[in-house]
Amino acid sequence: MRRKTLLLTGASRGIGHATVRRFNAEGWRVITCSRHPFPKECPWGGGAENHVQLDLSDPSDTINGVGEIQDRLEDGKLDALVNNAGISPKGPDGERLSTLTTDLMDWAKVFHVNFFASVVLARGLREELAAAKGAVVNVTSIAGSRVHPFAGAAYSTSKAALAALTREMAHDFGPLGVRVNAIAPGEVETSILSPGTEKIVAQLPMRRLGQPSEVADAIYFLCSDQSTYISGTEIEVNGAQHV
Repeated sequence: MRRKTLLLTGASRGIGHATVRRFNAEGWRVITCSRHPFPKECPWGGGAENHVQLDLSDPSDTINGVGEIQDRLEDGKLDALVNNAGISPKGPDGERLSTLTTDLMDWAKVFHVNFFASVVLARGLREELAAAKGAVVNVTSIAGSRVHPFAGAAYSTSKAALAALTREMAHDFGPLGVRVNAIAPGEVETSILSPGTEKIVAQLPMRRLGQPSEVADAIYFLCSDQSTYISGTEIEVNGAQHV
C-alpha cells in the first residue's frame, strides 16, 4: 500500500511539532523544511533524509528549495502541504509592534515567511499535489480577523492575507482536484505565548488554553479522506473565543 506524504513548514515546536507526531502516528511520511539543519535530538522518526533546509524569508532560497523537495518525492506525488511556519517580531522589551512602530524591513520579512512562502510552495508543487489529489492547509491565526493584544501588526496582516489566499487558492486549485483550507488557532499552549495570556484565558468560554495536539487533529482532518468535499474554508480552533 502506498504511503502518503506530507510537506510541513515550521515543524520544530508547538503546533508544527504536534502535527508531525499526528501524521507519523497515522503512518504518513513527513518531510519538514526550515532554515535550520535537522536537529539530532529531534524526537520524531524520519531524520535528516526527510528534512529540507531552506530559508523561507528568502524568496530565492524558497524557490530553489522546490526542486529539492520534488527530488524527495519518490513517486512524484504530494498528498498534503501544511504551511505552518510563521514569525512575529517583538520590540526590544517584548512589546507588540504596531503599524507605527514596525520596521518596514521586518514587515517584509514577516510577509515572506508567513505569506509568500505559502504561494511559492503551493505553486511550485501543484503538479505533485494534483497527482495525489492532495490538500493544502494554511495555518492562519485568530489575529488575522481582529486586533490582538499581543500579536503585532505585521503578523496579523500577514495572517489576514493568508486567509484571503486560502480562498483564492481553493478557487484556482479546485480544478486540479486539490483542496485548500485554513486553520485559525486561538490561544494555544506553546513556547511563544506572551505574558498576560492568562487574562485572555480567564474570559474564554472554555476557560483553558488549546493544546497543540488539538490543532494538529484539525489539520489532519483537513488532509484526510474524511474531508474530501471541504475546500475554501477557515476553521477556527479557539475554544469559542469569538462568540
